[in-house]
Amino acid sequence: MKRSVMSQKIGFFILSLCIITTLFFLGIILYFITVRGLKVISWEFLTQAPRNGMTEGGVAPAIIGTFYLTLGAILFALPLGLACAIYLTEYTPKNTVVNILRISINTLAGVPSVVFGLFGLAVFVKFFNFGVSILSGSLTLGILILPGIISASQEALTAIPHSFREASLALGATKWQTIRRIVLPASLPGILTGVILSIGRAAGETAPILFTAAAFYIRGYPDSVFSEVMALPYHIYGLMTEGTFPEKQTQIAYGCALILMLLVLLISAVAIYFRQKQRRVHYG
Repeated sequence: MKRSVMSQKIGFFILSLCIITTLFFLGIILYFITVRGLKVISWEFLTQAPRNGMTEGGVAPAIIGTFYLTLGAILFALPLGLACAIYLTEYTPKNTVVNILRISINTLAGVPSVVFGLFGLAVFVKFFNFGVSILSGSLTLGILILPGIISASQEALTAIPHSFREASLALGATKWQTIRRIVLPASLPGILTGVILSIGRAAGETAPILFTAAAFYIRGYPDSVFSEVMALPYHIYGLMTEGTFPEKQTQIAYGCALILMLLVLLISAVAIYFRQKQRRVHYG
């Protein structure tokens, strides 16, 4: 008995130590970016385009471009990923083929993002002739986050008790009515958790948009889905590697990093709000 109590205390200590260590380094990163980024943040920085060799002005086109690319990726990946998860969870029997599909999906989640970028370049930019554009970048990012959305949606759907389905079917509902009106609403909080994580990844990726959507500098704002676009991740990369005025451009890069972090938090906060609202509706 004493040995089990001691083992439990040691386990909780190690777990607490891991949590504290993670929060410590996360806090350092957030503090470092915030302190350096706030030095250049202003209304002009948020609303104007870059000028004078990227040493003055703002990063408004990059903010707009990042928002368009992230939104386009979610609009493409969420319906497709959810449909795939519903099919794999609700309609396919549990056999070897389905297990192989699930392993393949999980494997795709670990593929380096640069591979997805090369795929987007070959397929969307060249084969479909979309060119370097918002459309090509959004589709590439959508495929990048698709495995994560499928896996999260599968876990959320699987977590719903089978008694919910059995009760609905017993009352005369069809299988699709059961999925649409019972299973999906109950699993929506879990699905939105996967969407929130996907938003962060889509907004912060550089390699996929490097080949398919992003430009270092563009005059004005995009006017269609076939326009090239500036984006915060690539803008940070360009300022830190290709800038000719490192003292000024490094500060701008930190400002871009802070804005990118806040943009991801803002979009995630909206998704969290809807998740909590949906959870209150179903669980009180």
